[in-house]
Parts: sequence; C-alpha cells; structure tokens
Amino acid sequence: MKFQHRHFLPLLLALFLAACAKMGSPDGGPYDETPPKLIKSTPVENALNNKIKKVVLEFDEYIKIENASEKVVVSPPQLEQPEIKTSGHNVVVELMDTLKSNTTYTIDFSDAIVDNNEGNPMGNFAFTFSTGEQIDTMEVSGTVLNAEDLEPIKGILVGLYSDLEDSAFNKKPMERVARTNGSGKFVIKGVAPGNYHIFALQDADQNYSFNQKSEKIAFLDDLVIPSCQPDLRMDTLWTDSIHYDSIQQVPFTHFYPDNLVLTAFKEVMTDRYRVKEERPVPERFSIVFSSKSDTLPKLRGLNFNEENAFLIEENLTKDTLQYWITDTLIAHQDTLHIEMTYFGTDSVGTLSLMTDTLSLTPKKSLAKIQKEKQNKLEEWEKEQKRKQRRGQPYDSIPPVEKLALRLSPSGNIEPDASIKFEFEEPLALLDTAGIHLLHKKDTIWEEIPYYFDRVPNKLYKFELIGEWRPEQEYKLKVDSASFQGIYGTKNDSLEVSLRVPALDTYSSLFLNITGADGPVVVQLLNQDKPIKEAEVIDGHADFYFLKPGTYYVRAFIDLNGDGEWTTGEYASKRQAEEMFYYPGALELKEKWDITQEWNLRAKPLNEQKPEAIIKQKPDQEKTIKNRNAEREKKLNRN
Repeated sequence: MKFQHRHFLPLLLALFLAACAKMGSPDGGPYDETPPKLIKSTPVENALNNKIKKVVLEFDEYIKIENASEKVVVSPPQLEQPEIKTSGHNVVVELMDTLKSNTTYTIDFSDAIVDNNEGNPMGNFAFTFSTGEQIDTMEVSGTVLNAEDLEPIKGILVGLYSDLEDSAFNKKPMERVARTNGSGKFVIKGVAPGNYHIFALQDADQNYSFNQKSEKIAFLDDLVIPSCQPDLRMDTLWTDSIHYDSIQQVPFTHFYPDNLVLTAFKEVMTDRYRVKEERPVPERFSIVFSSKSDTLPKLRGLNFNEENAFLIEENLTKDTLQYWITDTLIAHQDTLHIEMTYFGTDSVGTLSLMTDTLSLTPKKSLAKIQKEKQNKLEEWEKEQKRKQRRGQPYDSIPPVEKLALRLSPSGNIEPDASIKFEFEEPLALLDTAGIHLLHKKDTIWEEIPYYFDRVPNKLYKFELIGEWRPEQEYKLKVDSASFQGIYGTKNDSLEVSLRVPALDTYSSLFLNITGADGPVVVQLLNQDKPIKEAEVIDGHADFYFLKPGTYYVRAFIDLNGDGEWTTGEYASKRQAEEMFYYPGALELKEKWDITQEWNLRAKPLNEQKPEAIIKQKPDQEKTIKNRNAEREKKLNRN
C-alpha cells in the first residue's frame, strides 16, 4: 500500500491543535470557601465604657446580610428600630435609642452574614460591647412551642425580666431578648447573673411588652437563674474543605439553663365588639363578634317588622350568630335596615349596651337568583321540546323545587358511626314516621328502631344512630315530604344501602396512660387532625373499629373537665392545659389489637411531636458549598 502524505498531515495538525487547546483551557481556579472574617470594628469588640451608637464592622471581603429584619436582634431591645446597612466590606448598625448606662449590648446577627460572591456563611455571630465596666456573658436557651399542638414557633420574641413583679410583663419592655428560629429554638445572650422571669411574645405593636390579647404569649412559673461551668464537646478538625484531620475534645463554657420549654397560647378575647356582618343570600345574614356573650343582641327592623322574623343559630363559642329570615317578603327586600343593641366593651374596658345601625344587602341578589331559575326553566323546556320532536317521552309540567338533603356515609358504615342528615335550610316540619331503617335478616328486610335528633348548635343538621352489627346489611329509606324547610320546599324520597364490614377488617388500640396529674382526654390523629377521642378511665384509653393505616396520638390534661383543650390567661397566672404527643407513629393492621404503654412525661415536650407531622420545618442550615470538591472530581475525570 502506498502511504498518502497529503491526507495524514492535515489530520495530525488538527489533533495537535485540539490537544493544545485542551491543555491550555483554564477552569477559573479554586472557589472561595473561606467565610468572612471580622478584622476591625468601631467600637472594638467587647469594648467597655462605650458611648458610640454607630457600630461599624469591617470584614476581610465583600459581605451581605440576608434577612436582617428577621435574624438580627439587638439586646436590650430597641423601641426605635436600628438602621442596619452594608457597604462593601462593612456592616453599619446605628442604634437610635439612648444607650443605657452600665449595660451589655449584644447585636446578634445569627447566620445572616455571608460573603458576597459565594454566600459562605460566617456562622452564628454576635457583636458585644458594654456602657459600663464589665461585659455580661451568661446565656439562656430553650424552645418555644405552640401550646395547643406542640408546633415549634418561628420568629417569636423571648425575653427576660429582672423585675420579678408580675406587672412588669404588661408595663415594661423586655430587658434581654432573642428570637426563635425555624425549630423554635432561642439563645438569649449577654445576660448578667441574677434571677429572672422569662416570657415569649408575638409582639404585634413592637413595644416588647404584653398589652394586647391578640398577642400570643408564654411564660414560666419558675425563676430562671443563669449559671455556667466548663465542659467538653467533640469537634471535627479539617485539613481543608474536603479532608478531615481528626476528632478532638474541645473545652468550652456550658451555659445553663439550656433546655427551657415555653408553651405559647392566645388568651380568650374578652373585649367584645362587632367584627363584621354579611348577607350572602337574601334569606340569611350573619353577625360576628370578637368574643361571646350570654345575651343575644336585640334587633329592631327599621324598614320591616322584626317580630318572629328570624331563626337564630349560634356557633359553639357563641361569637358568630346566623339569622335565617323566615318571612320571604322580608327576605326579598334588597336592603334590610336594622338597629342592633348589644353588649360591647367601652373605652374603659367595661361591658355596656351599645347601639349600631346595620344595612344588609345580599351578595347574591334576588334578581340574579330569579334569573338563574328562569334560565334553568328555559333550558328544561328546550330539552322537553327536543324529546317531543324525537318522539321520546317528555314532561309538560315543570319539576317542583325540592328540599336538598345530603346523607353521609353511604355504602360502608363503621360500627360506631352515625348517619348525618344535612339540609340547605332549617326545618319547619319533621315527620320521623317517614324515616325507615331496615335490617336484612336472612332474605327478609325487617324495620328496626333508631335514635334521631338534631346536631347541637345546628338548625339544619341531624343524625341517626342505629345498632350496626358487623357483616350485616342495612337500608335507609326516607319517604317524600318527610321534611319541610322553612321556605316551603319538601324532600324527595330516597333510599341508601349500607353494609358494616367484618370485624377482622379492623384494628383496635389500647393505651395505658401514666404520668398524668388530672383528667386526660386522648385524641387519635390522622396526620395532625383529630378523628376520634376517648377519656382516660383507670389509666386506659381504648379505640375500636380502626381502619388499617398510620395513626398518631396526642393527649391533654383536662383540668376544667369540659372535654376540650382550654387556653391560658396571664392575669390569673393560668397556663394553657398541657398537651402531649406520643413520640412516634402507630401502624395498625387488620385483625391487630395493639396495647401501647405511654408515659406522658417520659420525653421533654420539644422532643415529643413526631417529625412527620410537624408543619413548621427547621431553617435550612447554611454551610460552605464545598464546590472545590466537585471541581477536583471534574478535573480528575478530565
């Protein structure tokens, strides 16, 4: 074969140029993985006898502050918010309040400071100075949880008072403060030795004291006494951002207490005022108050006669009233003018009679409702004409409007369930003789007894309770016109088939409860939603007829015996009723009967609620990105 030089030389040249291009292509060099470092400050860090209100911090590289309003906390708290700015390598914090004498000031940046290019976090950083002769260095830490469901509370203030009078929380701003992170954790820094009361506060008016019942609060009954002692922790030493050198014991100062748990609650609103009123449809309007009253407001019609004009429905807390207008002539008026006399809180905090004038216009007007009905009728007529032209059966008399009735459940029914009846309006007439509950025995349907009654506080909801036996079939029949609404409509007949599943398709859960110091109510949860509850009797709470699945459990100490969780009140130093969570999921399967021991106080409250059902997730931890490790892998592959 003859070698073709003219083809080989261009190919060799191309390969040489490609290799040279590859060898000379820079990758930009290593990434900066060094966090910012403070190199100078005015005043100097831990300065004594400081009188400077403008703090300037200089770092060794360009920096930025992330979420300053959320993360940066100045202690003692500033009634006039400080100005926080960044410029190049500098952070400038200008305090607007007058500096207090002989006081340690802490500007806690948390992890807000990062470098400008790579976002490398400086870590938890706090700058401290004193206007006196010494720096206070004690710390107090812990967790704030929501009292009702043990959810961590993010962003709530936690503060200390050396004034041990109960009124200090209402009259004075907190002395030392911190703010909780996404896990509900806080650290109050710069604390002097002494005795303190500790509080948490969702500070709506930003005055660092509790003076609005709408503010969520927490307090501890016991005094907080800061202390410290030497301790050791295990630290990993790194040779670089990729390789670690060793794990060593590192001495540090351990500050106590470091495990405080505060449970926060909102007090029951006692100030009473009218919140809103609305009339969604012509036949109904509602009035909402800020708190309940044992006395209903008195209504006087200004353009109608109010006598026997309403059916009144109260909610469980008696702060929302719904009025059903029984007279259609009144309901069909475009605007109802009403004079309302009610008990409300006056300017000095006393309940007194007040009078307001209401003008109520429906959101959905009568004309629009009538137009919709007319359109529906016209559509029905067109359909009947189409059937007539096609020679199909058709109707010549329009259908009569029926009273809508919704039943639940249908199909399978649990052995301990009831059948719910829900109407679109309150009933004027009810004939239980038209309700038939039948049980299939062999091949014959036999009518059996039942209990039928209205659901408390609901004018249009009822329930039927029967004796349901496993693997048995039932049938519910409702005759037409058994129910008549207040606007004259009557129900149509209906029939529902029901079957009770076999017992071996269910599971049972038996809880043996210890650690309680009062009556206990246990709630079975689907995720964090209660689906069943039981009182603890002789240390036991039992749940039957449970479908297979994953469940969670919580319990509260029902001190007042009303069967409901009750919030607290600061004026009477009453904590909210204690809530506990079983610290894990319970997996239930068919045919299983599970007995579970549960000591309510075996774990601290902040370790009880299972992570799977905690809605408030921890803040994402800021770390160095280790992009050099990826760069090294990439270079090695190449």
